[in-house]
Amino acid sequence: MYKESEGQSLKLFIVLSRAYRAVNEKVNRVIQKNGLNPTEFAVLELLYHKGEQPLQQIGGKILLASGSITYVVDKLEEKGYLNRVACPKDRRVTYAKISDNGKKMIEEIFPEHSALIHELMGSLSADEKETAIELLKKLGLSVSKY
Repeated sequence: MYKESEGQSLKLFIVLSRAYRAVNEKVNRVIQKNGLNPTEFAVLELLYHKGEQPLQQIGGKILLASGSITYVVDKLEEKGYLNRVACPKDRRVTYAKISDNGKKMIEEIFPEHSALIHELMGSLSADEKETAIELLKKLGLSVSKY
């Protein structure tokens, strides 16, 4: 058998996983009804808010395996939502840059996306949200040491 503290850790893991899944499923519906998958949305949202990005760095910023980035970028390029731009200083580097159509898409989807997340988090007070942010950041940073 396991210790009581282990049981509490397991319970926390399950509760955290279920909460994430519940929120994520609702948020992904908004994204998917607009013809994007969550990864495509994440790439567009990154480019919209942070500007053009080297393809090699996008995966780390949106938590996606680097091999999948090429596929996602290809799909977004086919849809006309981004363009590849060669780096003038280093031919080995290619940037992804959001297109005007991509900007328009994000500007249409993001307000609903943001409002839904705010609504889903509405059961927590501002102080509870801040506490949750601090605790989850602490957990994430401690796990990254392993």
